[in-house]
Parts: sequence; C-alpha cells; structure tokens
Amino acid sequence: MTRSDLVEELAAKFVQLTHQDAEFAVKAILDAMNDALVRGQRIEIRGFGSFSVNHRPARMGRNPRSGESVAIPERRVPHFKPGKALREAVDQHTVAQMQSVPDHS
Repeated sequence: MTRSDLVEELAAKFVQLTHQDAEFAVKAILDAMNDALVRGQRIEIRGFGSFSVNHRPARMGRNPRSGESVAIPERRVPHFKPGKALREAVDQHTVAQMQSVPDHS
C-alpha cells in the first residue's frame, strides 16, 4: 500500500472528508511520526505496534567485490515491532490463504 492508496482508502471510508482533507490528515500523521523518531522518541500504537530508534555501533565490514575491510560508521535506524493483535491478524490471514490454495500433489 502506498501513501496515495492510504489517502484514497481514508477518503472512501470517511465520506465527510474530501480527498484534500484525507491527504492532509495522512501527511500530518506521518510528519508527526517522522519528527518523533528524529528526536529519538518511541511511538506506540496499541493493537498495531511500536516504532523506535535503534543504535547500531560502528563496525568493520568487507567489500564483497574486493574483500578489503571497510569501516562502517555508527548510525541510528528506525525499527518497527508489530503488536500482538497485528501479528495474530496477519498470521490468521496467512493460514486462511494457505488453506484455500488447492494441493496439486
């Protein structure tokens, strides 16, 4: 699902919202989440999951082409951990799909 798909779905689900209002709402939410993560804050959405920032220390890596050592600097990376309800919903959907596929053995 892309950002524009999300806007379309929001506008379709809430008929009182214009397409422009839905676009503004999605942009406002994503901007707020982006700003919080940049500041190093954790975002928790109950039933969905949590977003946090992980610290990866500096390390030595290898260039796969030449085999020489390369210094990889430390960095902060965003991390998403799905909530229990989301994990279970995805798992149930996956199990249902697997059961509906005919066995060609």
